[in-house]
Amino acid sequence: MQREILVRHERCMGCHSCEMACAVAHSPTQTLVGAMLSDKPPLKQIYVEQVDDLKAPITCRHCEDAPCVELCMPHSLHRTTDGVVTNSDRLSKCLGCWMCIMACPFGVIRQDGDKRRAIKCDRECLDETNTPACVRACPTGALVFTTVADFEAGKRRGLLPPLAGIDKS
Repeated sequence: MQREILVRHERCMGCHSCEMACAVAHSPTQTLVGAMLSDKPPLKQIYVEQVDDLKAPITCRHCEDAPCVELCMPHSLHRTTDGVVTNSDRLSKCLGCWMCIMACPFGVIRQDGDKRRAIKCDRECLDETNTPACVRACPTGALVFTTVADFEAGKRRGLLPPLAGIDKS
């Protein structure tokens, strides 16, 4: 089963650490100071959005039936063998037509400024433990990199103590 970046919304405090870590991981120097001193600011591929009191990081879902891949005319966007929807190895094919931006139901594909190419989560920020930079940077554990089945099971297990009247504090 493919692992996904999933969100525990109740833990997100809207600190934007995930955005910063993503941008730094995709900068040429891959250091915070180097990214800040760069001529061109690095582009994040995750977005923390807020509506009223609800804050949530939003990133590419690497959809099974990805509309961005279906509508990508030059076939720049494609699915890798491990299930990641990316164009990082085919950026030169991107025409900047923005069909992918219009098709994405989550609004997580962006244009790369004057280069007229689409940028999205490519999961090329994995460390030696295969954990994405945004997940590593989250101070509250709001972001987790796991399978959907394990995430669901964790939520169910979290419900047991309150249902049984057990105080975990």
